[in-house]
Amino acid sequence: MSERTKIALVFGGKSSEHGISCLTAASVLGAIDRERFDIVAVGISKSGRWSRMSLEEVADLHITGDATPEVPEPEHDAVWLVGEHGGQVATRVGDQLVDIQEVDVVFAPLHGPYGEDGTIQGMFEMMGIRYVGPGVLASAVGMDKHFMKLAFEAAGLPVGPYVVASERRLRLERKAVLAEVAGLGFPVFVKPARGGSSIGITRVTDPSGLEDAIAEAQRHDPKVIFEQGFVGTRELEVAVLGDPGSPEGCRASVVGEIRVQDGDGFYDFATKYLDDDGAALDAPARTTPELAARLRELACRAFNALDAEGLVRADFFATEDQAWINEVNTMPGFTRISMYPALWQASGIPYPELVTRLIELALERPVGLR
Repeated sequence: MSERTKIALVFGGKSSEHGISCLTAASVLGAIDRERFDIVAVGISKSGRWSRMSLEEVADLHITGDATPEVPEPEHDAVWLVGEHGGQVATRVGDQLVDIQEVDVVFAPLHGPYGEDGTIQGMFEMMGIRYVGPGVLASAVGMDKHFMKLAFEAAGLPVGPYVVASERRLRLERKAVLAEVAGLGFPVFVKPARGGSSIGITRVTDPSGLEDAIAEAQRHDPKVIFEQGFVGTRELEVAVLGDPGSPEGCRASVVGEIRVQDGDGFYDFATKYLDDDGAALDAPARTTPELAARLRELACRAFNALDAEGLVRADFFATEDQAWINEVNTMPGFTRISMYPALWQASGIPYPELVTRLIELALERPVGLR
């Protein structure tokens, strides 16, 4: 490892959350300690091509109107190499590799499939490159809401009623699937099984809305999950940070609460990223000490149920007497105003310090099986 640690910031990607990843990269870039870390930026276009980008280009990624930024299709592709002490990234110009840079650790705020789902983590594992965040299995299970819930149930965590339907079942057994969904009771949230940022999600209040909701979900994933909507509950969230020296292997932030300003709406993509007044975050949330302690305990249990590393954000539905875990996010939105860093800010860890700690956690853990 060089005296100054070299960070590869990898962002963009092929998923529908491409633009959010770009916004996250710009925020992370602004927070990385330049006195400790050198940075090389690698963008992945929507078609899946990798390219080197200047730090100035990354810093300029921002929302314009209602449009999120994109990684442009490159003139020259970036390629990854196995280096003597980790990884290397280079630019291919014709049949030549130029500007070869050593990489000590990758920070890849990629959201959704082909980034948060274990695929890129597997590539880095094969190449012996350290990276921020959970490993292959935890990332894959955390991406698939079906298998995530199975892992939670196996660990004894409280999970709400749901139905899962593969593309095959929706095609060949549609009436049976719809009957199972009707048995959940309405409202029902219809979601792509492997997605995030609330993209492709529909709140359905009666059976007449199911077909359109299924079509919308399948625009993003052939596999669909139907979750019973909770009525009279609060949406509460906890950020979890790896802490290998603690008995639990992690620590939990204060509890936060999302309050959607439209009483009939939910925390969808537009509310999260495009409407400045669509939702408010309370951190810490107004809860009893008993409920806050319960949610923080469940969040760490969820972290360990997935065998996660580095970070997750755990999302709950709760009353003062009961709590159900909805899901975890293994690479949550990481802009300065996103829930995960906001919760740690409220817990006493400023955004730049949080970025540094995640990089340190990645550097501390060994490569290979662990």
